[in-house]
Amino acid sequence: MRRPLFHKLSLIFGPRPPWSWLLLCFVSVLGLIVLLRSSSSTSFDSVTLSIKSDIYTNYRRLKEQTTNDYLELTSLSSGDSNLKEFSLCGREKEHYVPCYNVSANLLAGFKDGEEFDRHCELARDQEECLVRPPRDYKTPLSWPVGRDVIWNANVKISKDQFLSSGSMTKRLMLLEENQISFHSDDGLLFDGVKLYSHQVAELIGLGSDAEFLQAGVRTVLDIGCGFGSFGAHLLSLKLMPICMAGYELTGSQVQLSLERGLPAIIGNFISRKLPFPSLSYDMVHCAQCGILWDQKDGIFLIEVDRILKPGGYFVLHGSSLSTKQGSMASPIEAFTQKICWTLIAQQEETFVWQKTTDAQCYSSGKQGVIPLCKEGREDIQSYYQPLGSCIGGTASKRWVPIQNRSSSFQITPADLEIHEIQQDEFYDDFESSRIALRNYWSLLTPLIFSDHPKRPGDEDPLPPYNMIRNVMDMNAHYGGLNAAFLEAGKSVWVMNVVPLGTRNTLPLILHQGFAGVLHNWCEPFPTYPRTYDMVHANGLLSSHTSKGCSMKNLLLEMDRILRPEGWVVLSDTMGTIEKARMIATQIRWEARVIDLENGSDQRLLVCQKPFVRK
Repeated sequence: MRRPLFHKLSLIFGPRPPWSWLLLCFVSVLGLIVLLRSSSSTSFDSVTLSIKSDIYTNYRRLKEQTTNDYLELTSLSSGDSNLKEFSLCGREKEHYVPCYNVSANLLAGFKDGEEFDRHCELARDQEECLVRPPRDYKTPLSWPVGRDVIWNANVKISKDQFLSSGSMTKRLMLLEENQISFHSDDGLLFDGVKLYSHQVAELIGLGSDAEFLQAGVRTVLDIGCGFGSFGAHLLSLKLMPICMAGYELTGSQVQLSLERGLPAIIGNFISRKLPFPSLSYDMVHCAQCGILWDQKDGIFLIEVDRILKPGGYFVLHGSSLSTKQGSMASPIEAFTQKICWTLIAQQEETFVWQKTTDAQCYSSGKQGVIPLCKEGREDIQSYYQPLGSCIGGTASKRWVPIQNRSSSFQITPADLEIHEIQQDEFYDDFESSRIALRNYWSLLTPLIFSDHPKRPGDEDPLPPYNMIRNVMDMNAHYGGLNAAFLEAGKSVWVMNVVPLGTRNTLPLILHQGFAGVLHNWCEPFPTYPRTYDMVHANGLLSSHTSKGCSMKNLLLEMDRILRPEGWVVLSDTMGTIEKARMIATQIRWEARVIDLENGSDQRLLVCQKPFVRK
């Protein structure tokens, strides 16, 4: 059992010393920190190049011990001695997702499908514990091998569930002892992923699916995405598909997609809007996604219209849409005309509609009794608010047909003007992110964490660029970190999160072809445990605590969504980082505080989550 610092001192010097002596110790320790810091390198970017491993390790251990003593002394002098490590959650929470509790939702009176929806208001008092991995959990295989082969113990699907899942799943997945293999070229829908993608391209008038980008299609929301094979193919075409499916107790589509290193998020719109602003996606895709589009007076189609950009496509595949004669189901046909969509093609069970590019269509009377939303309010009310029955976005400056955009991903001054973003702000965000990423990569090498226990058999672990595939930027600003990853040629994708209450830059992030979502960080994030390899946040901790939200709960949520041996990089003010450092110790992270040495109050907290099983 670890004894308090005061107890250690009393064993050496007798009874507890007076506060004047304690103040002298404090000043001495602080002086030692300053002395050690002055002897360090003036740039942490050059640490890995200029200092040998053994020298730096000894120096770092000494500095860390000094810092630990300082932090412990500070916490004791402030009366805070609660530094116990958080316990592990029970085995029943290995795949725990907060805010999704079907039984509790039923008891609260939710029904008609709403019991499967997200209800964070019922999950206020959560147990403070660390979600542990399954007993046989293994580190995912590196990309791109991990896209097609995953460890079956890492996801919540048993052999019995697999065998009873039907012929569709068996054609898509191959269960081999402790692995699940995915067939990317066949087994999905009817004749295969590539053929299906090519068919969709032909239906919208393209020669092949390689022309999606030229047609203005960059971002695709794939509703009810199966196990991600269609999204994996779209990624190979340099598109950004987001798999979205409802929470499932077993065999989750979202969990399997994320385990494969594919972008995915838990979500549905049974009763609430999606966490995206209006005019967000170039294409919305649904292949047998289970949504009854002709019910509730077409309110689900209105939600698709809200997030679909002008000129964008709605692709629907499923036998429930066609009659014996092969004609479209009349309720959907009538309603799509009311919302100014045009059925541009149909082939067998696949239908493709295109949203109008003429904003005046909605006010010309063609939409029947569907009213227009009050301008400027639809985005404010889009975060998990009740589904609306009005048409929005028609007066937005972002009402730009996708066909009018350049196929290049470069942001132009005209784009920034449309999104009301200053050029200096945007380019400064990218430049600072590019410099920061280079520094992060130096810090995340095994040299810095040379004494951290690695996986058995990994005597010389590879650098993080072979370990990182899924990255979450919890305070994405303008998407600068995502752009920096692309420029550096890293094979990663970033979930860009725009916190609720900050400037809504998500439209610009999506316009760049990135993945993104709005989120309130006072609530848990809608994803399964062990989702991300790296979590990054710049300035989030300060703004989060200023709203009265718990930093401890936020860091526990980071731990839940972070894979074992995953990385956390937090940038904030010195006082905030020191508080986070103490919580990180309780969460059992290997944590280092980095002084940027640029004269500012900013500090970095770089952490690695250990592989804890017991």
